[in-house]
Amino acid sequence: MFFKHGMYLAEGSKAPVAASGVVSSMNVKPAKAAKAPSQKKDSSPVAVSENKDRKKDAPHPRMQFDDKSRVEKAKKRAVVKQTEARNRVELFRHLPQYEHGTRLLDLELKFFELDPVHPTVYKVGLRYLAGDISGGNARCIAMLQAFQESIKDYSTPPEKALIRDLTAKINCYVSFLIECRPLSISMGNAIRFLKNRIANLPVTLSESEAKTTLLTDIDRFINEKIILADQVIVGHAVTKIRDGDVLLTYGPSSAVEMILLQAHELGKQFRVVVVDSRPKLDGRLLLRRLVGKGLSCTYTHINAVSCIMHEVTRVFLGASSVLSNGTVYSKVGTACVAMVAHAFRVPVLVCCEAYKFHERVQLDSICFNELGDPDAISKVAGRKDINYLDDWANNENLQLLNLTYDATPSDYVSMIITDYGMVPPTSIPVIVREYRKEHLWI
Repeated sequence: MFFKHGMYLAEGSKAPVAASGVVSSMNVKPAKAAKAPSQKKDSSPVAVSENKDRKKDAPHPRMQFDDKSRVEKAKKRAVVKQTEARNRVELFRHLPQYEHGTRLLDLELKFFELDPVHPTVYKVGLRYLAGDISGGNARCIAMLQAFQESIKDYSTPPEKALIRDLTAKINCYVSFLIECRPLSISMGNAIRFLKNRIANLPVTLSESEAKTTLLTDIDRFINEKIILADQVIVGHAVTKIRDGDVLLTYGPSSAVEMILLQAHELGKQFRVVVVDSRPKLDGRLLLRRLVGKGLSCTYTHINAVSCIMHEVTRVFLGASSVLSNGTVYSKVGTACVAMVAHAFRVPVLVCCEAYKFHERVQLDSICFNELGDPDAISKVAGRKDINYLDDWANNENLQLLNLTYDATPSDYVSMIITDYGMVPPTSIPVIVREYRKEHLWI
């Protein structure tokens, strides 16, 4: 194919093609309109079933919080009448806004009014809201264990089927948890796994047998997909640590912490650089645990990561999720660390369990994210004299943005360490397909 006078001419073809990709009408005879084949004749049971599967696999449209009509409907269904978010950032109006006010107190007062919510699920939701449970694995395990307790106490109402009624109960619990805090991608995968198991229960099973089967499935998911998966990841990752290494980590990842502790127990001599960021400063907890175990550590903030990267030999990062295009969805600031490491030609190793993988494709951190408390970035802990932004909500020209996650492009990731092995980001779609074969999500 070559370019001539604003048109492309394909090799072996007499018809010139315009630069826009449209065939030019000159020197081309009009073709007869082909008769559209009848869809009824070609429709077969196999094709119909494939179409149904495609419709079933199609994700539901996410709630757009800049749609006033849908927001009003969501408010009517809400358990707690929350106050309106102040000074919204226009670019992120479509995301669930961080609500101010006494949400925790309102939920506690409404405990006896929420008949459908199991007490264990209610307790977990309050802990999500208060920030007592954080981290992808910890939140997912707490949710599944709460579902286990609710299934143990469940009894099928008369004239109702267990499959339909229990699924409705789970949906009610999930809606409550979302009101407390938006679900992570890994929690969504775990919920789909549980719903799939409920839907595939044999009709011949009694209620006690069905409950026992579901409880066993949840235990197996926690053990195989989270606990054992972390052990496999640790076994793979410690082989990449050598004596004299300087390892940099960012964000509170339980898998990365286990890797560092295991390498230290094996007698490997290395130093850890813990990078932290405001407002949570959760790297301090990791630093305290590592120093308590005898590891040599250096602590710095993310604004100085470029100054210390020349010492680093490898970067270990955790992830909230890995998407099918290889994008790593993790704590905000992860993309910055990975980009600096890539500029210094330092390998970036991302540790992530396979149950956190998702078939979605995401190119930025705008379409899907979670908004944190804007007041958290307007204050400095322990410095009451720094009060310049105390009255920021009354200033219409000022909006504070506290994002929770960001998206790291696959170009900045050297390898992803998962329970399927150490793979490049381009292999993520294969792992997602294998998960589908195991019917772990639909």
